[in-house]
Amino acid sequence: MKKLPQKIVKLLKKKKLKISFAESCTGGLLSSAITSISGSSKVFVLGLVAYSNQSKNNILKIPKKILSKYGAVSYETCLSMVKNLSKISKTEVLVSITGIAGPKGGSRKKPVGLVYIGIKKRNKTLVKKHLFKNKGRFYIQKAAVDRSLDLILSFIK
Repeated sequence: MKKLPQKIVKLLKKKKLKISFAESCTGGLLSSAITSISGSSKVFVLGLVAYSNQSKNNILKIPKKILSKYGAVSYETCLSMVKNLSKISKTEVLVSITGIAGPKGGSRKKPVGLVYIGIKKRNKTLVKKHLFKNKGRFYIQKAAVDRSLDLILSFIK
């Protein structure tokens, strides 16, 4: 897992880009992956864990209407998270993650392992839906972080 964060930090430095994260189901693991790299302080600005709907609404300014209509784990919430994070952090690269890591909390429509990852670089925004195998909470969290790292790398190249 160390190689990808290292590549990302190096590339961000080279391109003079800064990065920020708004995480939910990963609980700060993405921030941790980047900050474990020496020199990350030159590119990493903010890692926010907005776990509850209240924090998503109060800090990330996700409208209550979006949260109640679509739920915390949705394309709409993930998109709002990444867009509103850009207003808070003023960085060029932003990532948001929201999902269901389990073992409980899933439903037929939104099973355990469902994760949305949003990424924004300047005015280009993408939200991807993923369904990771339900092999336990940490497996899903780590899979979400790994996929986020892949996305970040492809977005900043």
